[in-house]
Amino acid sequence: CTDPETDFYTFKVVNIRGKLVSLEKYRGSVSLVVNVASECGFTDSHYKALQQLQKDLGPYHFNVLAFPCNQFGQQEPDTNKEIESFARKTYGASFPMFSKIAVSGAGAIPAFKYLIDSTGEEPTWNFWKYLVGPNGKVVKAWDSTVSVEEIRPYVTELVRKIILKKKDEL
Repeated sequence: CTDPETDFYTFKVVNIRGKLVSLEKYRGSVSLVVNVASECGFTDSHYKALQQLQKDLGPYHFNVLAFPCNQFGQQEPDTNKEIESFARKTYGASFPMFSKIAVSGAGAIPAFKYLIDSTGEEPTWNFWKYLVGPNGKVVKAWDSTVSVEEIRPYVTELVRKIILKKKDEL
């Protein structure tokens, strides 16, 4: 039921400052899409590891795209401004952050519905991770219990392919 022309980068979303942005600007790079929360048991380990991944691989070929969500255990009760401040101050988060949204169920934003439809995996808790390739297609999904360290090889491999492809085009 999804249009074959549709991919993750064809969607528009609202960033954490309230501005409508097109995900198109991330086309050509690898994205790790994560529904984040500030008060979850996974918060500390995930934010630290996500920021490390962003630092090591971003921002030209890779970005963590963080979507705050309050659907699971009410663990993201703050405003966008407070969420952004928390992530930037506590973890030095330099990756793109978006406005607080619903990521599952009927209210899920279209970009997340696409991720769910593509993988058959719907977030059931905070810090679900979807790996999106440079073409906007979803490569893989992981739940909260899978650490960012375990995912790193998948991300690195995709980034390596982009770099090699760019070298070939030179």
